[in-house]
Amino acid sequence: MPVAPDDTASGLRARLTAETGPVTWPELERHFARGRVVHVAPELDLVEVAARMVEDDRDTVSAWIDAGQVGPATDRQARDWQARASRFRAVVAAPWVLVQEDTEE
Repeated sequence: MPVAPDDTASGLRARLTAETGPVTWPELERHFARGRVVHVAPELDLVEVAARMVEDDRDTVSAWIDAGQVGPATDRQARDWQARASRFRAVVAAPWVLVQEDTEE
């Protein structure tokens, strides 16, 4: 059976790239309260992490988690982000909202 273009690895990444955008902490608070915000370290590619999660690439995602590069946002991070009025790049890999803090001013 042929694979639809959006079901290919490159199609998935293109879709996720198109769905990636800026958000502020107040826009993320309700997702954080539901335990759905995942922090992605700045050295990783946000779209690649989202794609690996959608593809259920457990080995790669587990390695990132073990290295502390990917994981659920913590209460400490949330307080810090709120205090600094942080801005983020975000993408949804349902049911998760993956975020990287935007360090560009």
